Amino acid sequence: MRSYASLQLLSLVSLVLFVTCDSFAREEVRALTTFKEAIYEDPHMVLSNWNALDADPCGWSGISCSFARDHVVKINITGLSLRGFLAPELGQIKFLQQLVLHGNNLIGIIPKELGMLKYLQVLDLGANQLTGPIPPEIANLTSVIKINLQSNGLTGSLPSELGHLKYLQELWLDRNRLQGSVPASSGSDFTSSVYGIYASSTNLTGLCQASELKVADFSFNFFTGSIPKCLGYLPSTSFQGNCLQNKDPRQRASSICDRAPPARNHQTRSPKHQPAEDKSKQHQRASKPAWLLALEIVTGTMVGCLFLIAFLTALQRCNNKSSLIIPLKKLSSQKDHVNVYIDSEMLKDVVRFSRQELEVACEDFSNIIGSSPDSLVYKGIMKGGPEIAVISLCIKEEHWTGYLELYFQRV
Repeated sequence: MRSYASLQLLSLVSLVLFVTCDSFAREEVRALTTFKEAIYEDPHMVLSNWNALDADPCGWSGISCSFARDHVVKINITGLSLRGFLAPELGQIKFLQQLVLHGNNLIGIIPKELGMLKYLQVLDLGANQLTGPIPPEIANLTSVIKINLQSNGLTGSLPSELGHLKYLQELWLDRNRLQGSVPASSGSDFTSSVYGIYASSTNLTGLCQASELKVADFSFNFFTGSIPKCLGYLPSTSFQGNCLQNKDPRQRASSICDRAPPARNHQTRSPKHQPAEDKSKQHQRASKPAWLLALEIVTGTMVGCLFLIAFLTALQRCNNKSSLIIPLKKLSSQKDHVNVYIDSEMLKDVVRFSRQELEVACEDFSNIIGSSPDSLVYKGIMKGGPEIAVISLCIKEEHWTGYLELYFQRV
């Protein structure tokens, strides 16, 4: 009996562990699937085997799992031209240790939800096309050792909260559009040794607090002010191509610094937390490749030109044509009179006659020489000279607006 009870308890524990692991797997699979959906160009088909119906993502391209195969610990997709957005759901892969997406074509902002990855050690989003500010929530990556955001289009100021990353050893921010001063200051009694291991730890703020920082590159941005004393151990090339005050010929020209992009200190909201309309517009603007935008501009211009030509042509034809309205009182028993519209261009070489002349010539419109279900034909003899004309008058009675046809036969 005891063995049976022990067996039941073991089965129950195994079931609980299985359900728990399965729930983790489902959450991580869902996050990876959302990331795949945010990628709209995958020329090398690297995500082709990312199947949402597969409960085990450990065999997917670029994915590495823990030894027990119960959690995703690494995403490494480098230099494969992925184009799309960074899904905020990546922050739900809680045991992720490395997020390496270097050398792709990722666009949009860096989601602040990445700050939820407490075990992340490497964040490498370098050589993409990311824009917007660096979210201060990145400072919540308490285990991070390396941050690489180089060669993007990041703007705004550098968050001073990055100094709270006590294990940070590498910080690559070169070739962006960051502005403001490098957030790092120290007291007057500050002295430093190699790799920023300080002899004095008082009055340190910003990056001066990152005592493990060994490598950092701030070059080719729009940083102003001066090089912080606590970062003096870095090579001068780490600060070249900026707008710093020191007399370094490798700084940007003042004319370029004056045209620096406007600083953005506010945090750009994640696409997930933006209003639906703003999110749709942002996705639509950013997701269109350059050739598609050019095609839309050319097509719109051509359509506009065709519309303008058609409008001018119609306007010209309207100006060249006028309507001749002749009321005829005895053409219908159901209406008092009918308005007959004639293109004056057709009658430019025809002699004009008055209504009275037509009534006399057609004997008060009584000399009918032909008829059909929808028309009557009258014969009129005009005595206007040596020539005699035969006039045929045709009325379309079903419309009751009618039209007039004049035929002249020289006799």
